[in-house]
Amino acid sequence: MSLNETPSGERTHIGFFGARNAGKSSLVNAVTGQELAVVSDVKGTTTDPVRKAMELLPLGPVVIIDTPGFDDEGALGLERVKKTREILRTCDIAVLVVDAGTGMKETDRELESLIRERNIPFLVVWNKTDLAAAQPAPEGAAEASSLTGTGITELKERLARLVPEKEERKLIGDLVSPGDLCVLVCPIDESAPKGRLILPQQQVIRDLLDHGALPLVCRDTELETVLKKPGISPAMVITDSQAFKTVNAIVPDSIPLTSFSILMARYKGFLDTAVEGISAAKGLRDGDKVLLAEGCTHHRQCNDIGTVKIPRWLRQYTGRDLTVETCSGREFPEDLSPYRLVIHCGGCMLTENAVQARMAQAVSQGIPFTNYGIAIAFMTGTLERSLRLFPALHSLLEGGLP
Repeated sequence: MSLNETPSGERTHIGFFGARNAGKSSLVNAVTGQELAVVSDVKGTTTDPVRKAMELLPLGPVVIIDTPGFDDEGALGLERVKKTREILRTCDIAVLVVDAGTGMKETDRELESLIRERNIPFLVVWNKTDLAAAQPAPEGAAEASSLTGTGITELKERLARLVPEKEERKLIGDLVSPGDLCVLVCPIDESAPKGRLILPQQQVIRDLLDHGALPLVCRDTELETVLKKPGISPAMVITDSQAFKTVNAIVPDSIPLTSFSILMARYKGFLDTAVEGISAAKGLRDGDKVLLAEGCTHHRQCNDIGTVKIPRWLRQYTGRDLTVETCSGREFPEDLSPYRLVIHCGGCMLTENAVQARMAQAVSQGIPFTNYGIAIAFMTGTLERSLRLFPALHSLLEGGLP
């Protein structure tokens, strides 16, 4: 990702759905003005979701997703349909593309029902209106022709009006005042990406700068030296979660301390659920399954946080013989019933909708849902301290949660 790019998790994700040969790929190409998707008269040409991050006026930074036909057949077709369902969980806006020559089919109605069920803003597009046999469009549908370009500008304008107005959340800006010095602890070990900082660290630095605060970045190995320097009086210390124990021992109790992961969970809107969910760690028993889920895919190092460190710390903390399974990227199990606890990353690479959909899926199935930062703080005995910045959540601890 370029330093100037909007992160994927901050873009509006727009998915194009419909039956095979409804013209989804042609419509995607017409809307974006690029040949993003392969177009063919053969049904089922799109076999896997096609994604493209771009700037699209008048919508701004978006991710456009072209999906396989929802009426695909056979064993492979079922897998494609499964992928389409997964994409619905990540979308901010859904576009239901209907072939004007055939009108609404049962597949289209099923898709519309799924979209409504997930409360996703959507637009029905009556595509191929240039056909002689085109049927009249239903009320409220957008009419378009990928072939002639008719209705494409209006379609984009209507999509722009569907972009959800989200409650403005600040990553950290509402917790600091202009001129505040914030020390950011970024360990550089074998799992740190060479030559760059991870996305939550970049985003916190930018948010501090946007609000006139002063970020001071150091490694955990230099933190003690930094805090002893004359004139250094931090308003807050923010650490990578895996260094919680070390950093907690160094930073005076009078200085607020939290983690990038905890801030990210708050930013994505699932911190309350994460705090409530961690109490399940107390009740884990031998043989219980725990799912560790990450929103991105990356090269696993020898001491990877998700596949090595947290499983090790979890077994050490509980003293139990646990089965720890992992998933990453867009993969996330539909059925969470085998698990006693789901521990998710901060979700920086996922949209707020995608993270909250996973959270809601776990909650609806009665499975406790927490995140890396909360879990590590809990296991290292620093959870109470890391939540002092958030009085309402801190009161949960005083009320008897973990």
